[in-house]
Amino acid sequence: MSATGHAHIDSAWLWPQRETIRKVARTVANVTELMTRDPAFTFAMSQAQQLAWLKQHHPDLFDRVREHVRTGQFVPVGGMWVESDTNLPGSEALARQFLHGKRFYLDEFGIDTQEVWLPDSFGYSGALPQLVRHSGSRWFLTQKISWNQTNKFPHHTFWWEGIDGTRVFTHFPPVDTYNAELTGAELAHASRNFAEHGHATRSLVPYGHGDGGGGPTRDMLARAHRLADLEGSPTVELHSPAEFFTAAEADHRDPAVWTGELYLEFHRGTYTSQARTKQGNRRSEHLLREAELWCTTAHTTLGHDYPHDTLDRLWKTVLLHQFHDILPGSSIAWVHREAEQTYQHVTAELHELIDHAQRALAGTGPGTTTFNATPHHHDGIPALGAGTPTTAAALAVRA
Repeated sequence: MSATGHAHIDSAWLWPQRETIRKVARTVANVTELMTRDPAFTFAMSQAQQLAWLKQHHPDLFDRVREHVRTGQFVPVGGMWVESDTNLPGSEALARQFLHGKRFYLDEFGIDTQEVWLPDSFGYSGALPQLVRHSGSRWFLTQKISWNQTNKFPHHTFWWEGIDGTRVFTHFPPVDTYNAELTGAELAHASRNFAEHGHATRSLVPYGHGDGGGGPTRDMLARAHRLADLEGSPTVELHSPAEFFTAAEADHRDPAVWTGELYLEFHRGTYTSQARTKQGNRRSEHLLREAELWCTTAHTTLGHDYPHDTLDRLWKTVLLHQFHDILPGSSIAWVHREAEQTYQHVTAELHELIDHAQRALAGTGPGTTTFNATPHHHDGIPALGAGTPTTAAALAVRA
């Protein structure tokens, strides 16, 4: 068993985002101190957003992260801006999760992450494997499918095949938790539960206090060292995720193939809970596309400044709110009240960008200019009050 230090930190759940910033700081302070005491200790941390918060609010701790990334002890994983829901976001937004996440890791640490790390998201779209591979990633990890209520998932190490035939090497830790403490009971369960007996010999154990953060403790790390050679127990080695996946690929040469969606038989209300949060996300996705379209057109045809920094900030705000306890509607009311207010601000800013670009493109001549953001001819009647033939107002016809 490859033991990888971890602290799954919900970017919001039973607490608001501002508390998550403090949780991240406390967790990083703890694990980097453990790294100075034990050079063999490795810790995997996902969600570029959380490291961006650390850089902004606790630059001294971020410098410690940089130092331990260089030594290989602190391992950024995931390649996504947050551990996103994968059912509700549009395909462009999922692609941007990888774009912004991997770019942050590349810019800040000079690394190109290979592992997609989504242990707690509420099911996984069959479109995800092709996005994983197109992002330049090789491996996928989840834990949540162990929550299935009726149908036990039949594999722990397998090829996940998406709707276009793309496959990604996938592991689902048989320990059935991403907050393991490396107890004897946990390791015995993982050994008994491992579905690939007779075909493979390796699994991953993410250990450390999570959800609210904290990470591994000295006691957990001491247990990991004792379990390296303990009669009657699975052999435990301290590994990074990449070390585990590389060894697992060599160990299991003919994994089974699972085709299509990884459906979670739990949290089914994620399509219907907190409708205003979901409406804010979808409206923001549409407006971001239009803002990029018309601002690009104004830049290429008229030489107007392209609002890169503003759009980058707005995209990251929308991506943050696609976190798997915000967009699906499983957080406390405080989180969703803040989300609704944030979406209102995002909508107002995007409308302003769109209006500015369209007015520039329409010019000051007489008549009305109609803008069609769809990739095909579009006939329609402008909404009542949208403009009159005597004004230069720019009307957007939106699909």
